Amino acid sequence: MDRTELFEKMPVKRAVLRQIVPAVASQMVAVVYNLTDTYFVGKLNAPEHTAAVTVVAASFILLNAVASLFGVGGASVIARKLGAKKPHEAREVASIAFWLGLGTALLAAALYAVFMRPLLYVSGAKDDFYALAAGYAKWVMVIGGPFAIMNTLLANLVRAEGNAAHASIGVSLGGIMNIALDPFFVLPRFLGLGAVGAGMATAISNMIATGYFAVLLLIKRKDRIMNLQLRALKRIKFHVGAILAVGFPSALQHALTTVAVAAQARFVAGYATQAVAALGIIKKLDFLPLYFTIGVATGLLPLLGYNYAAGNEKRRREAFRFGCSIAVGFALICLVCYELFAPQLASLFIKDALTIEYAAAFLRRMVVAMPLMALCYPMIVQFQAMGKVRESLIVSILRKGVLDIPLLFIMNALLPLYGCMWVQPIIDGVALIVASLLYRRAIKNPPLEQKLQSACP
Repeated sequence: MDRTELFEKMPVKRAVLRQIVPAVASQMVAVVYNLTDTYFVGKLNAPEHTAAVTVVAASFILLNAVASLFGVGGASVIARKLGAKKPHEAREVASIAFWLGLGTALLAAALYAVFMRPLLYVSGAKDDFYALAAGYAKWVMVIGGPFAIMNTLLANLVRAEGNAAHASIGVSLGGIMNIALDPFFVLPRFLGLGAVGAGMATAISNMIATGYFAVLLLIKRKDRIMNLQLRALKRIKFHVGAILAVGFPSALQHALTTVAVAAQARFVAGYATQAVAALGIIKKLDFLPLYFTIGVATGLLPLLGYNYAAGNEKRRREAFRFGCSIAVGFALICLVCYELFAPQLASLFIKDALTIEYAAAFLRRMVVAMPLMALCYPMIVQFQAMGKVRESLIVSILRKGVLDIPLLFIMNALLPLYGCMWVQPIIDGVALIVASLLYRRAIKNPPLEQKLQSACP
């Protein structure tokens, strides 16, 4: 489809749905993909295996930080270049984002291999399941890490040029392959490798998904924004600042999320292994509304960025409001289901009674502010689409970083163990209030180039 038709002319609700449905679909597959490791490892009914997967989850978020730095940053700049009718510069941005992302992905995997042991212990690993955690991390972070980064990065860049369907297929393919491979690698009646086998399945799945994007770009290299020409690196000084400025808040949020998740796991590890396993289960259940919202937000980003650059504020606002209504509606449904069926949902992953008891109590506390989270993420992405670096950065570090650890100490002291689960609802409420205030100020002060564009006949 012509990008002009999608971004400028198509009815707003239809354009939003065309962008977010593939993005949400791929994120839902990613949810299943994340649940799969915990589900099949939980079938072993061994809390130490589930705990091993849990403590690596904090490190895995680091991969999303690297992918966001160049994927979200590149996608926002590409969308705005296309909106400003500068496709040649959009191609340069795509190439620069790809090559910088690839180099950083390889460096990140090498650094993790060197510092794996202290990182896992900081994240809550204990001696009785450290070997399992290290085996899982070796496959997920070191061997498969670069592929996981490039899979997410390429999906963002392909989506930015208006091709949400291919982005969805690539991400979904990785999830589907992980679902298919996990039982074979994990369960005793097959290879029986437990948590380590789950890591192998994840790494192979990300390799396959990245391979899909590589073939797509090779076949379509002449007629796509994503042509990955090395000569574009000669123009790196003209574009890298804009890419990093927009991508940094998103990357920082993921990096700080790693710290926050690791800190929470560390607090919980002070109680019982079953509590650590329970935390891992409810974190995966929390992925459903979270990833749905991320799908809505990432699907919206090109549409918002394009129309902001084109000066079509009415269309941008309508798209944003419609996308938010979808995200909040889904979050409310999840909130009701999680509150009503917490024990039943936890028992899907493990049959250990104490772990289920912990998980149900944790889940009912953590999900109370889901609708607020469903507004926070689109607000952050909207700032990124508008090129509002400072506003995006402020909200990002409020959601993850500034308040988490102090609140963990306070809430754990007030309500031992269970107080840790109230931290995220409190933070989401504060972040949304701040985001709303920043947005109201931002729309009253559009950039100079947009003022000039709106003044032209």
